Amino acid sequence: MSSFLSRRSVLATGAGAALGLGAAAAPATASPSAYRHASGPEETRTLDELHQAALAEGGKLVLYAGGDTPNQLDGVKAGFMRRFPGIDMTLIVDYSKYHGTRVDNQLATGSLVPDLVQLQTLHDFARWKEQGHLLPYKPAGFSKLHHRFRDPQGAWVAGAVIGFSFMYGPAAVGSDAPRTPLDLVDPKWKGKIASSYPHDDDAVLFLYKLYAERYGWDWVARLAAQDVRFGRGTNFPEDAVSDGQAAIGVGGSGRLTAPASEPVRWAVADGHPFMAWGQRLAVLRQAKNPTAAKLYINWVLSAERQQAAFFGWSVRTDVTPASGLKPIWKYPNAHLDGFPRFMADRAEVERWKQTFALYFGEVKGDPTPGWLGLHPGA
Repeated sequence: MSSFLSRRSVLATGAGAALGLGAAAAPATASPSAYRHASGPEETRTLDELHQAALAEGGKLVLYAGGDTPNQLDGVKAGFMRRFPGIDMTLIVDYSKYHGTRVDNQLATGSLVPDLVQLQTLHDFARWKEQGHLLPYKPAGFSKLHHRFRDPQGAWVAGAVIGFSFMYGPAAVGSDAPRTPLDLVDPKWKGKIASSYPHDDDAVLFLYKLYAERYGWDWVARLAAQDVRFGRGTNFPEDAVSDGQAAIGVGGSGRLTAPASEPVRWAVADGHPFMAWGQRLAVLRQAKNPTAAKLYINWVLSAERQQAAFFGWSVRTDVTPASGLKPIWKYPNAHLDGFPRFMADRAEVERWKQTFALYFGEVKGDPTPGWLGLHPGA
C-alpha cells in the first residue's frame, strides 16, 4: 500500500452541474468551427508583459472557482495579487455544480459576471465549447500539457490535478490502519467513519461508483450499516478526522507528500481504485477582462507553480512529480479517462445519485460556501 498525508485541499471542488434553465436555448456566440481556425499559436508574452497588458485593460479580474468554503482559495488569491500588483481580483468559491448552472443562467440573461471559470464540472466545458461560449486560447507551455489536460483547440486547460480516496487519523487507528477500501466495512469501524455525500458531489459519486463496481453492492450495504456520518463539502471527511470526530474519512482529497506530523493520512492502495482529474480552466468569450484571465491561466500553468503543486502531481509533462510519485497518467487505478466519460453522461450520473440516496439517505444541510445567489462578484 502507498499511503500519503493530507490536509484540506487547496483546489478542491464541488459537485457536477446540470444544465441551467434557458442555457441550451441561449444563442451561441461563435460556431464550433471557429475553434479550428481561431485558437492560434501558444502565448509568447511573458508573465510581466501580460501583467502590464492586464493593467492597461483595467486591472480587474473575476474568477468563479469550485470549492467547499468561502476562504478556501484565499492563499491563491493573495499569491496572485502579490505577484501581479495592481490587479484587483475577485474570487468567488462555490460548489462547481452551482457555478456551472449560475454561468448558464447569466449567459441566458445577458448578465455574465466572471471572466474565467475553474471548475470540476468537466461536461460543462465541452458543452460551452460547442455553444461557442469559450474563448480559444493556448497559454505558454500549452504543448507541454498532457493531452488529457488540454482541449486541442485551447477552449480549456486543466490547471491542477486533484485526487479523491479514503483517509484516516494515525492516532485514532493506531497500528490497525485500514489498508484498502475493503477494510472500511469491518464492524470495528462502526460509528467511526465520516464521508462526503456521494450524491452531492460528482467526484465523490464517481469514487463510490468505482467502489461499488469493484467490491459489489453487498459492500455498499455493509458500509451503509456502519453508521457513517455524512456531510456536505469534500472538506468534511478530512475535517472530521483532523478534529478527532472520526477515525476514517471517505471522499476527500489529500496531500501526497507531507510531514509525518500531519494528523490525517490520505491512502491509495496498490491495485485498488481511487480517482483523479484535472480541474479545468477557461476564459469566457464575453469576459470583460480577458487579458487578466489569460494572465491568471499562464501563472497557474507556469513550471514554477506546477513544480510546487500542492497535491504533488502536475498537468505538465516536463515537470517532475513530487518525490516518490509517478505522473498521474501512469496510475491506471486513478481512472483519469473514466471520470470525464462519467461526467458527460448526465442520465448515468443521476441514476447513481438516486441509487446511493436509497442506501445512505437524502443529502442534508446547507451548502458549506453559503448561498451566493445568481450574481456573486457583480
